[in-house]
Parts: sequence; structure tokens; C-alpha cells
Amino acid sequence: MDARKDTSFQSYAHTADRPTHRPTRSLSSFSDSLVCMDRLFRDAQIPTTLITSKQIPDFSGRIPVATKDMIVTAISQMSRLSNAFRYVDFEVDIARQDTVQNLTTLLLNSNQIQLQRPALYVSGAVAFVDQNVINNRFDVGTSASRLETGYSRDKNATIIGMELHLGDFRTRTLIPGLDSANEVIIGTGGQGLDLAGRISDYGWQFNVGRNYTQGSGAAMRTLVELAMIELAGKWARVPYWQCLTLDQTHPGFQRQLRDWYDEGDANVHQALVKKSLTGSGYLNTQTAQLPINHPTVRSALARYQVDHGMVVTGELNFATYERALRNYVMLGENGQFIRVGWSPDSSRPPVPTVFDGQVTAAPVGPALGTETGPLELDLQIENLAADKSVFEQGTQIFLSATVSRNAHLYCYMEQAQGSVMRLLPNPTNSSSQVSANQAVRIPDWMVPNPGFVLDAGSPGEESVMCLTTDNDLLAKLPAGLQLPGLRPIAGFVGLQSIRDAYRTAAGDQGVTEQTLKWRVVPRRAAAAAAAR
Repeated sequence: MDARKDTSFQSYAHTADRPTHRPTRSLSSFSDSLVCMDRLFRDAQIPTTLITSKQIPDFSGRIPVATKDMIVTAISQMSRLSNAFRYVDFEVDIARQDTVQNLTTLLLNSNQIQLQRPALYVSGAVAFVDQNVINNRFDVGTSASRLETGYSRDKNATIIGMELHLGDFRTRTLIPGLDSANEVIIGTGGQGLDLAGRISDYGWQFNVGRNYTQGSGAAMRTLVELAMIELAGKWARVPYWQCLTLDQTHPGFQRQLRDWYDEGDANVHQALVKKSLTGSGYLNTQTAQLPINHPTVRSALARYQVDHGMVVTGELNFATYERALRNYVMLGENGQFIRVGWSPDSSRPPVPTVFDGQVTAAPVGPALGTETGPLELDLQIENLAADKSVFEQGTQIFLSATVSRNAHLYCYMEQAQGSVMRLLPNPTNSSSQVSANQAVRIPDWMVPNPGFVLDAGSPGEESVMCLTTDNDLLAKLPAGLQLPGLRPIAGFVGLQSIRDAYRTAAGDQGVTEQTLKWRVVPRRAAAAAAAR
């Protein structure tokens, strides 16, 4: 044996080692419910709360999953826009400590850093795993001198139960009523066929089987997300049940969409998804006519995938199809999923349903290919302060802006003396285009180098105004407003002059705007102003 002779064969190992299917984002039945909770917290203006979690053990040893990390992910997804929760990542178990934890401990011991005390913590465990609660098995066979046959079929179900509680960190007591106890069923099944025969002195055998096993990992993610929605909703006292009554939480939702996807034609899939992207602002009526592989359409698909937490491919796959059309599927009167506003070939009228013995058209939701409503803008001050109308001189101010659909965003600041400068776009972030329902941080405090810092300046009143439009207006503005941002704009005093320039450039298109104001006081006067 000479290993050098196998060099050519071994050279294929680099490509053979790679998976053949692209990774997909881990989405569950409650992924949309977590987004719904995030918006509920945002609308209710829930202040930021620090939260942590204990390890969630499984004493049965049959569910080897990272339950605590699933909790962290669920909390993070409920706080993307609202910033309702911040997770305190501190591990006391020496066996689980890593380099970051060791460094944190050293700095804490030397009083070089401080950790904020969380207000809440999550406690609980995988309560039980009852395997093979029900088991059904069927075997049958025949036997003859030259031929034997056999057929078998079996199926069983396992129940997983998990209980989580929310506790007050200061007193280490579990809060009464803030608990969640849920169960999920996972199953396995299989069937097999055996044949054996003999011809003279020679025999032959043939067997084939088909099996499936529902994984415990996906089941646990479902339990964790449902529990965190219940706990967070009860604690914040918001109508969290509205987020659990979505049709997408139905266990058969994704399977039904997969059936429609497999049965449909690729051209129909492309037309439906492009209409959905047009309705949400990622494409317009002109670009929607381009082929699916056109760079403009691929870029729109990529932006859509980023905004909705999917693996970015720029291609139309089932994950993108399912995400784009989930708002156009609902449960009918008979409990079956029906298409709302679209049909399998995208040309026939909606699928009919039966109601009180009469055949009627399926209820029509928002029409695919139409705008979802007026362009809305939500501008917020994100500082963790009870009174956000008064700031000490030199205090750093954090803002966020969210638009209801894919649009262009421009933000300006008026200082106390009346000078105006553009915050967005700026030399660091030159693009004015923003995605739908994604909070734009001003400045971006989540990156190491945000490009600029927004501090309360001279005593007086300061304002920030953001404007959003469907089309880019920068080239239509006066020359003074086309200069790079983060510098005083000559020839313009006050935000009203900026507002008038944008309205003139927009014409009939119109501009959506919102302004926030606050008062800057000297440091020594801040406490007295807050008391008043």
C-alpha cells in the first residue's frame, strides 16, 4: 500500500466534507409570536428590565439541549425593537466559566467594572419525559415452501413537560402567578416490508423500511418560546394572548404551506413572492416585473431575508416563500387552512369555503401587490430615564427610528442656538434606505465605532426631526442640503426650513415626519428641574 497513489482520491475530501444543503434559520411555530410580543412591549412603552436565568436542568437525561440559550434567544427576539429586556450574562458555575467570565471575575475583584443587578430571573426545569406513552405495533406475514413475506408497522408517542417560573432577584422569591407549565408530544413511526424466496438451491431476500422521528430539540424550543411569551406577558401585563392566537402557531401551518409549495409551479411561487415584496415596499411595480434572478430582485430578497431573521441567500426558497405568504393563510370555518387573497395558480378567484350551508368566497385580506397602508414613522428616545424631556448638559442621548415599510430615512438635529445638522445619512452611513420594522439606532450604540456621539449641548431646547419617503429625495433638495452630514448646514435655520424644503421636493408624494424635543439644563440644575 502506497498512500501517495491515493493523492488524487484524497483531494476530493475538501468538497465531499461540505454539506450539500444550505443551513436554515431555526424558526418555530412561535417565531412570529415573539415578534408580536416585541411590538406589544414597544406600544406599551415597557421600560428596559435586566433579567437573567438559572440553568434549566433535565433530570431524566433524555433531552440533551441547551435550554438556557434558547431562553436567551427568546428574550432577545422579544426585545429587538422595544428593548424591553436585557440579559445579564454571568456564570457562577466554575465548570461552565470561560475566558470572558474569568476576565469579568478578575475585573470585579479589582473594582474595575461593576455589574448591574438584574430585576428578574428565570427558574425551572424539564419536569418529565414520559417515553412511549402509547405504542402501536402491527406485524403480519406469510410462509410457503418457496416464498415468505412480512409486513410491520409501529408508531408511538412521547410527552415532554417543562415548567418555568419568574422570580424577583432582590428577594430570590418566585412571583406568584408568574409560572408556565406546558407539554408537547413528539412521535416516531415506521413501516417495513420483507420478502424472501428460494429458487432451487438458491435463495433471495429483499427488505425495505420507512421511518420518521420528531426531534426533541425543536419540541423544546417550542416549549421555551411559549413559556417566555407567557411569563413576559404576565409580568408586563400586556394582552400576550393576542400573539398566541395567530394561525401561524398552529402545528400544521408550515406543513400545509410546504404541501402547497411542492404542488405549485415555480412561476406561481415567483409571482406570489414578488407581489408580497411589492406590498411591503421591497420592490415597486417596475422592479417587480424583472426576472427572479435579476440583481435588483435578488437584492430585495436578501434585504427581506435579513429583516425577517433568515439565512441570506438572495434566492427564492421555501423559507422565503413561507415567510412572505404567511399573512395570506388563515384557518377557515371548518378548521382547515385556506388561502386568503390568492389561489394556487394566482389567477383563479379565492378558494371558496362553506358557511351556514352557503358557499362563499374566502375572506380577502390585504391584496398582494398593494401597499399595506400609509408610511408610518416611530421616533423614540431610548435613554433609561424616567423623564426624557430634560437632560443634563453633556448627557449622551440615544434615539431610534422605525418605519412601517421599506423607505428612505433622513434625520436632522436643531441645537439650542438654531443651527441645524443632518444626522442621517452621514459620511459613516451614506445610504438613506432602511428596512421595514427595523429600529435604526441614532447613533448606533451597538457597534464599537458609531461614527458620531449625540450629546446634550448648550442649555436650551434641542430637537431632532426625522422624515421618511418612499423615494430618495436627496438629489431634489437644495444644494446646501446635499452636503455630507454631521456638520452645520449653511443657509438654514431651524427645522421648519428643512421641513419646507422636503415638502417642496416631495410634491404630491408627501413626507412622513416626527419631531422630538428636550430641554438641556446645566448639571447643577438637573436635579431641581426633574423635581419640578
